[in-house]
Amino acid sequence: MSKRAPPDPVSVLRGHIASVMDICFHPSKNILFSGSADGELRIWDTLQHRTISSGCLHSAAHGIISVAASSVFGDDKVISQGRDGTVKYWDIGDGGLSRTPLLTIRTNAYHFCKLSLVQIPLASIGGTVTQKSDQDLGDSEIGDDIHVKEHIEGPRYVALPGEDVSMVEVWDVSNAKRVAQLYQYTDDPQKSMKRRGMCMAVQAFLLPESEGSLNILTGYEDGSILWWDLRNVEVPMASVQFHAEPVLSICLDRSCRGGISSAADDKVVFFTLDYSTKSILIKKEIMLERPGIAGSSIRPDERIVATAGWDHRVRVYNYRKGSPLAVLKYHNAMCNAVTFSPDNKLLASSSEDTTVALWEIYPPQRI
Repeated sequence: MSKRAPPDPVSVLRGHIASVMDICFHPSKNILFSGSADGELRIWDTLQHRTISSGCLHSAAHGIISVAASSVFGDDKVISQGRDGTVKYWDIGDGGLSRTPLLTIRTNAYHFCKLSLVQIPLASIGGTVTQKSDQDLGDSEIGDDIHVKEHIEGPRYVALPGEDVSMVEVWDVSNAKRVAQLYQYTDDPQKSMKRRGMCMAVQAFLLPESEGSLNILTGYEDGSILWWDLRNVEVPMASVQFHAEPVLSICLDRSCRGGISSAADDKVVFFTLDYSTKSILIKKEIMLERPGIAGSSIRPDERIVATAGWDHRVRVYNYRKGSPLAVLKYHNAMCNAVTFSPDNKLLASSSEDTTVALWEIYPPQRI
């Protein structure tokens, strides 16, 4: 652990009047999106630290639970997910939110599992990673210089629970059509197919080994995680149970061969995915003094990872070694989400205290 005092936020974004449920950075611009429990989405300028645009995209009674943006969808698009059973696709081409969505997907899903866009491995999109060395991170500044193509080709899909919250669905955002359904699987036909409970976390991704077929990790109420290849929607490739409480987030690194899971229990798990053996393997377990991690994010350079704690704290770890680096203290209520900017320079955290904090933590070094 660093002996230096952890930094304060470089800025605190205020404007929401309800809990900020989710945040995400624009894939190529200095813009941050934030969605709150009263249905408002705000677009922030991360250089001037001000609101560019805002709008109530979902009903105040249900609110927004997830916001997402990706180069796959283009630079002028953002997706919002509400607890009103809809996912909406928005145009921000003129610098502000359009009055009506480009498309609405009626999923009839009404609980708190955030949707997932498809994550594409860095090697598949023409990116290059340049590293100084593989030395220990320690207390020094850390970071890589990553260059990624501006426009990425990939499936315009979202994955999320459906009307049956124990089932996961994949929807095509291009035409609002459902393309797949993943039912829970049990090797004991005498047991209920709903024995794992609700789907609480989902992450869609691609791997070269799957020949373009979509892969999905799903986390459930009983603490289990399943790995699916959509070429076989009947049976998952792998099943593990790393957690004793509901899985709340699954985050993959840029290679899509490793990641972390967090839950309502007192554990954060670093894992690897082995397609050849079709297995999910524990790399490192971190035991927490206080249970409950609502969200997590791995920086694009794969050097550090941040978690959003129920105890109001943002914790930063060395991703390669799993060692703790810093505990960031600002929020005075539960943290709901954390996310890193594509250029590795900023970390954003959102909280029930209605604020979004921006941090500069272990800034990347340009090589």
